[in-house]
Amino acid sequence: MKVGSKRIVVDASIAQSAGLTEYPLSRSCREFLERLLEVCHHVVMTAEIREEWKKHQSDYAVKWRASMVARKKLCVSHPTSDSVMGESIKRAGLSEESEAALRKDAHLVEAALAADLAVASRDEKARDLFRIIAKHWGRIRPIVWVNPAKADDQALAWLSTGAPHEEQRTLGFEG
Repeated sequence: MKVGSKRIVVDASIAQSAGLTEYPLSRSCREFLERLLEVCHHVVMTAEIREEWKKHQSDYAVKWRASMVARKKLCVSHPTSDSVMGESIKRAGLSEESEAALRKDAHLVEAALAADLAVASRDEKARDLFRIIAKHWGRIRPIVWVNPAKADDQALAWLSTGAPHEEQRTLGFEG
């Protein structure tokens, strides 16, 4: 891996939305994946993430992933499940629905912890819930979470400038 490149967890929500249309959601996700392919960063895939991608990826995302593999820019990861996360979820006092949503996406955070602390996802509900959990579980506070479909996140610029660890992008940011 090149010096300065980051290993970024990319949620299947992006793979599902990325397409060749000019519909804003499709275009923003496609451009994010294209930029990932162009710059030095790598994408992290766990078995669980790969299965989600297989279920939800667009035709464009299938070709993009093949290009990432061909360029050796796909990192296979085998993170371990963290029991502290489950305890932190219980301590947060969230609804059963919110707890279930967190458990469903816990693999993204676990993969980020095993890589370079960066997640790209369209799931704003998950981001908000993980920010709540970050108050109870400091280990996830430094994880950067970007949404390529959210203009304020400026995900393309973030990728182009080296995917820096910026405090305002982290799950622990309280601003």
